[in-house]
Amino acid sequence: MKKIYISTLAATLLLAVSCKTDFENSTEDVAVTSGEANFSKYISLGNSLTAGYRDGALYADGQNESYPSMIAKQMQSAGGGEFKQPLMPDNNGGLLLTLPTGNVQIADTKRVITGFSAGTPTIAFANDNKAATITNTVLTGPFNNMGVPGAKVSHLLAPGYGNVQGILAKTANPYFVRFASSPTTSVIQDFLAQKPTFFSLWIGNNDALLYALAGADDTVETLTPADQFGTYYNLLVSQIKTSGAKGVIANIPNVTTIPSLTTVPYNPLTATLLGKGDVNVGNATIDQLNSSLYGPLNQILTALGAGDRIKPLSKTATNPLLIFDESLPNLGNAITTAALASGNPQLMALAPYLGATYGRARQAKSTDLIPLTTSGSIGTAATLPPGIPASLGARGVAYPFEDKYILTSTEATAIDTAINSYNVIIKKAADDNGYAFVDANAKMVELNSASGIQWDGVRYSAKFVTGGSFSLDGVHLTGRGYAIIANEFLKAINTKYKSNLSMISPNSYSGVTFP
Repeated sequence: MKKIYISTLAATLLLAVSCKTDFENSTEDVAVTSGEANFSKYISLGNSLTAGYRDGALYADGQNESYPSMIAKQMQSAGGGEFKQPLMPDNNGGLLLTLPTGNVQIADTKRVITGFSAGTPTIAFANDNKAATITNTVLTGPFNNMGVPGAKVSHLLAPGYGNVQGILAKTANPYFVRFASSPTTSVIQDFLAQKPTFFSLWIGNNDALLYALAGADDTVETLTPADQFGTYYNLLVSQIKTSGAKGVIANIPNVTTIPSLTTVPYNPLTATLLGKGDVNVGNATIDQLNSSLYGPLNQILTALGAGDRIKPLSKTATNPLLIFDESLPNLGNAITTAALASGNPQLMALAPYLGATYGRARQAKSTDLIPLTTSGSIGTAATLPPGIPASLGARGVAYPFEDKYILTSTEATAIDTAINSYNVIIKKAADDNGYAFVDANAKMVELNSASGIQWDGVRYSAKFVTGGSFSLDGVHLTGRGYAIIANEFLKAINTKYKSNLSMISPNSYSGVTFP
């Protein structure tokens, strides 16, 4: 592999013009220096993205291709020291928690592609989702990569976040349990105890991401208010500053543009899908749904001035999923009254149920986002009241997908607004404290562009599976994707501290693995 680097001046120019081309400068005769920085004790702080999490799990090969590990290798030619990671003992991932009553699996194994069906990859859990890793085992540290999967900003400040006794109560994190110096410590305390000379900080994604993946359902996850985010973030940076270390801070990508939320279409219902491959069966299902549910509801809603909420299904076009939208005015009582007055015995018998179930239902729109995890729930049976035909319980088809399955456009806008506020706070913290800054959000925009990112003839984009930069969970990056991010950190470090750390070739790392 040709060794390549980007100088401080070149980095500035390239960042100002474009990040889509290769770096061609040979460094065979260039001495790499740390500039104004000291890389002898580099420690990374963050969440799953920092830990090297990918394919829905943390596993050894993924950790070895984490972006901090890549950065640390480049630093070693400029005085950088050892970079130790809390490696998982296998390449399947998943976690078992040992309780007095036995082992309880608290994390799934990684996803793998097992084959293809009509061009669509079949994705399954590795090792039949049998986890072999015990989270109760505490590793001998300290560790330079302190990325904790699932962590929000406030979690890095929380004492006891590495206490195994708090895992089931969700006051502790099973991944931090593995490398915390004691049950009572915090991530930031263990960071400061190591007396770092240089740090990286990429945290805050989960303050919005987990809420988005939960369909913005407040009963499952919450969106951190911007003022609260600012309080925790500034407190965290103020504690980091006491170390005297120089460092680099990254902002948060817009989570509503990641493959996990952009891959599944809002309108996947076809005769083929409804008939499970048999078009005749699917067409018969559409006829039955239109006559017993969609048609009558459309008539009632049209009379109420809301006929655009639910329209009859088409046999020749793709049809939207049926969803629950809590932002809609509740027409439940009006639907019940209309059904009772319809003179149709079937509608009259179902009237209370129809009002209760479809008062805030509508068909999805192109601006709604369907999480990747929802695709496996299309058509699954919801629990219905006694006496209601089972055919009305098919989620997304006859029964509106509950809140946690769908991110409506209104909810997505609220998340985007929060992230914009977070990123203002992050940029200000970097500027006020004199740290280098990585605009990770801008890189995500670039990945999402039509041209994507080019490297030595290889094009990377944010497209699920074929884009090469995102792993099979649609949230985390591949080794190649993490290398793209590592280069953004290296550019920012070189620019701020006048170092000349070499760039990394993303093509040298792993992408999506096909069977």
